[in-house]
Amino acid sequence: MQAKIRKIAVFLDETHIEMGQTIAPPTRRAAAVAVIENPFAGRFEADLEILMDIGAELGDLLGRRCVEALGITPAEAESYGKAAMVGENGELEHAAAILHPKLGAPLRAAVEKGAALVPSSKKMGGPGQPLDVPLGHKDAAYVRSHFDGIEVRLNDAPRANEIMVAVAVTDSGRPLPRVGGLTAAEAIGKDGLR
Repeated sequence: MQAKIRKIAVFLDETHIEMGQTIAPPTRRAAAVAVIENPFAGRFEADLEILMDIGAELGDLLGRRCVEALGITPAEAESYGKAAMVGENGELEHAAAILHPKLGAPLRAAVEKGAALVPSSKKMGGPGQPLDVPLGHKDAAYVRSHFDGIEVRLNDAPRANEIMVAVAVTDSGRPLPRVGGLTAAEAIGKDGLR
């Protein structure tokens, strides 16, 4: 593995009751976070291929960790997302290099299929700062019940020379969705939209 990983954390969020209504089965979201050394901290580098390759490694590792945390098969995953926070000695493009060119394909393999674009966010930050991971249905972007997100935070990351990378996966949409639109049951998942 090219990534120099200092830490991995896995979070599981379950909602059993919302607005006094029982959610059965509960809605569940998992996030897996890796804190890695930024190989380009403190200097400009035109070629970011190393970070792109690290993105592929982390898409697989973190995607599998999320599926394991949910205790589901890859086919049972319903939505996904990705995010990265770069420490102060890096630049926003370092997050983009990890998230975009190569992370998606291994994440899609970890959740089986994944026809839709993987929602993403990137930011600069420091230890303890929250990172929001946007979520969307893995096969059909128009499924509104799955427009969601999960916040992750580590008290000691990212340090100045690090990047915090997060992947999130769910086995359901939001609790009590009722804003209409295409439902997960109606989604076909061929074009990534419907």
